[in-house]
Amino acid sequence: MSVYATGIATDVDLARPGKRTGRLHLPHSVTRSAYGVIPVPVAVISGGEGPTVLMMAGNHGDEYEGQIALGNLIRTMDAAEVRGRLIVLPSVNLPAARSGVRVSPLDGGNLNRTFPPRPELGPTHEIAAYLEDVLMPMADVFVDLHSGGASLAYLPFVATSLHGDVETDRRALRLMRAFGGPYGQIWHAGEGSRTASGAAVRHGCIDIGGEFGGSGVVNPDHLNLVECGIRNLLAEIGVLPSRDGGTTPDMRLMTSDPPDLYAFAPDYGVFVPEVRLGDEVDAGAPVGSIHNLEHPEREPQQVRFRAPGLVICLRAIGRVEPGDCLAHQAIDADLPDSLVM
Repeated sequence: MSVYATGIATDVDLARPGKRTGRLHLPHSVTRSAYGVIPVPVAVISGGEGPTVLMMAGNHGDEYEGQIALGNLIRTMDAAEVRGRLIVLPSVNLPAARSGVRVSPLDGGNLNRTFPPRPELGPTHEIAAYLEDVLMPMADVFVDLHSGGASLAYLPFVATSLHGDVETDRRALRLMRAFGGPYGQIWHAGEGSRTASGAAVRHGCIDIGGEFGGSGVVNPDHLNLVECGIRNLLAEIGVLPSRDGGTTPDMRLMTSDPPDLYAFAPDYGVFVPEVRLGDEVDAGAPVGSIHNLEHPEREPQQVRFRAPGLVICLRAIGRVEPGDCLAHQAIDADLPDSLVM
């Protein structure tokens, strides 16, 4: 690779059978290192004919469950097990992952809001461009593992995006159920989506994602759900041998798209929640209260839910500013008859 290169290059052969690990080299010239690169970890595990699955985590650097799970997968997976190819990026937004923050400390970029990318805008867009222009066109299935990061705690759920094609959407729902867990979410990554999921859908990939915890920690139960889910998913795709257990027919299918399912802080202070993850609430029910520490004589400011739904997300940090998300709900998905399974 030339040190004058302006795009990502890799020392890993993406096509050859076998198991290989290495780096994506993103040139990053700064005062401290004129010819430096950002070395993003990548692994390819290929066992011959079969589908290609692109798997990534660390889209946001403070979301750890997926990063740990994919690292474990790289170490334990043998190419002899695989029919097809796995391309694995366990910490795709490496600058953010190194710092344990949501967005890149290099350019302030949120990788999951940079699609379609504009590489001239900086390293985050360059990573997005490599994903969308090089890797996604190779893939049949795209997996992007998230959690709530440092600021949010999520009730774990797996998710998929609908394409509008009945057969594709049926397969997407089948793969989501195979991943497992009590909750599944339907995302609508439309034409104008700026997310990695939206980019994958534009390339015709089935998209599997989800939120698997958060609060800036790793919950062993959530990690186990992700690790088992990955294996179940790969078995359903046909990349790994079939596993016992099959799909999860009683998975509750939900959506969280409507804007009135979000609750936001109206003022500065400390948030005291009055609900827990998994609570079913009515419109008007209290989310919690904002306490003004500088004016203890003032009554706490109560925040209420605007719609009924299941509480799937709560703020994990006490201190809040106006506009901070306090809670997020989900409601049952209304699938067309053609997709009801």
